[in-house]
Amino acid sequence: MPIATSTEPTHAMDNHDSSFSSLRAYLSALAQTPGRLTRRALSVSTSYDEVSRIRARSGSDMHRTLRGFDLVGLGIGGMVGAGVFVTTGQATRLYAGPAIVISYAIAGLCALLSAFCYTEFAVHMPVAGGAFSYLRVTFGEFAAFLTGSNLIIEYVMSNAAVARSFTSYLGAAIGISTTRWRFTVPGFPKGFNEIDLAALAIVLLLTLIICYSTRESSLVNMILTALHIMFIAFVVLMGFWKGDSNNFTRSRNPEHPSGFFPFGVSGVFNGAAMVYLSYIGYDAVSTMAEEVRNPVKDIPIGVSGSVIIVTVLYCLMAASMSMLLPYDMIDVEAPFSAAFTGRSDGWEWVSKVIGFGASFGILTSLLVAMLGQARYLCVIGRSNVVPNWFARVHPVTSTPVNASAFLGIFTAAISLFTDLNVLLNLVSIGTLFVFYMVANAVIYRRYVVVGTTKPWPTLSFLCLFSLTSIMFTLLWHFAPPGKHKAVILGTCVVIAVAILQIFHCMVPQARKPEFWGVPLMPWIPSTSIFLNIFLLGSLDGPSYVRFGIFSALAVLLYMLYGVHASFDAEGDCSLGPRDGENHKEEVSAESEDPSQKA
Repeated sequence: MPIATSTEPTHAMDNHDSSFSSLRAYLSALAQTPGRLTRRALSVSTSYDEVSRIRARSGSDMHRTLRGFDLVGLGIGGMVGAGVFVTTGQATRLYAGPAIVISYAIAGLCALLSAFCYTEFAVHMPVAGGAFSYLRVTFGEFAAFLTGSNLIIEYVMSNAAVARSFTSYLGAAIGISTTRWRFTVPGFPKGFNEIDLAALAIVLLLTLIICYSTRESSLVNMILTALHIMFIAFVVLMGFWKGDSNNFTRSRNPEHPSGFFPFGVSGVFNGAAMVYLSYIGYDAVSTMAEEVRNPVKDIPIGVSGSVIIVTVLYCLMAASMSMLLPYDMIDVEAPFSAAFTGRSDGWEWVSKVIGFGASFGILTSLLVAMLGQARYLCVIGRSNVVPNWFARVHPVTSTPVNASAFLGIFTAAISLFTDLNVLLNLVSIGTLFVFYMVANAVIYRRYVVVGTTKPWPTLSFLCLFSLTSIMFTLLWHFAPPGKHKAVILGTCVVIAVAILQIFHCMVPQARKPEFWGVPLMPWIPSTSIFLNIFLLGSLDGPSYVRFGIFSALAVLLYMLYGVHASFDAEGDCSLGPRDGENHKEEVSAESEDPSQKA
């Protein structure tokens, strides 16, 4: 149960040096880890603090220069390019076949439902922290840190993957093979032995741009996105004009399965889980909330509007690609440009146009994603669970320069040597986990006010609903086919709906959003929870192993550094509730504070 940080200072906090002032102080702090963990892990901040006192830890403010169309442009630029030009080839050839169109529609629906959850938080609490801040005010510091660390690695891995795909498309555009852009280092393990200097250079260049100015970065994105939309229209028209609708139901090799669903319904959902990488980007729009002129009006337009537009574009592009070639002939790394390569009917030049256009899209998606990842790390730095150095906003550029530079260099290093296949599933599992947590958080925050309402009914519902969704997912993937499987799956659905309806009828909402809230509460966020769990179940075992290893490292970092730095900040009165006020009074203050109303 999340608890508000106590306003009564404990004896251990009365007069203590920094936990990192000396080796002896640090060893003493480590000895106190259980007590500090108990105190800090479930401590929650308030949205009032997030937009005022905690934000002030960055020094200078980020300027409010963005409007609704800026956010739509950033959302489209952040999503289009990252997914279609990186994951479509693999998802089509290995998982979904021509039904990749439905995979994109499913992933888009899941993203839209999650976008509603993000929007409610972002309108109420317009800060740069995104999911980290939302979970910190709901479930406490540890859950926020675990989620925030997964968000950071999600962005770094996806940006590295997209940067390497930039090489493939640019090579196709100018007629140079990918193998000539990269060179192999003998002795390195497979998947980590192909060095890509072009990916390194493009990441470092974009890092310099986002360090310079947010407003100018948005203008660059708008120009590139407008050009990119024109290119997408060209790709769709070419696919429907030169393609053959028979390719929706046939394969080139007779030994391969054919039909619109060559790998069955399960293949469609496996494909949806992989192409979910395509929708990394709209959550970056929520991290720009601190720089939006009118969050109440502009954030819902920017977040939800961009997801809807991009889903339509993705489905059209996937359909046009499926018409051009049988699914078992689609190139894994560069599916669109390769579809026209080697044609003898005079249309080979189209592959070069597609290569240049895709390169524009990849640049815009990288630009927006790198803007978002820096703001996540900036706000995590404000909480002191990572060094506060990352929280600093430059007084001249009004950008989080330290976080931007650090993550840019980190991303460049990963993109230099890590193969695309190693990155994709890890990115998908991190994204789905974060969206799952935010959907839970929006329900909890609507139905629970700490100190006023009991949390157990809501927590029980969230646990039961998640367990039912997990059971459905396991049965879907592992139960033998037949009538018994259909009956059991139908029973799980009935149980889940019954749990949801009982909760809806018996537990009243404790908060009503003043400006914008998720409609049909709690049905939409609950559906988002189910879809995210179901898509998580479509990923392979090694993805979970890598995700578990990284989560364990994040927990270790929190135990060795984060909890002690956070404890020190609380003792210095720079973290936690204001003296002399209880949590209920702070909740009341949130609704009256004018900064919340932007």
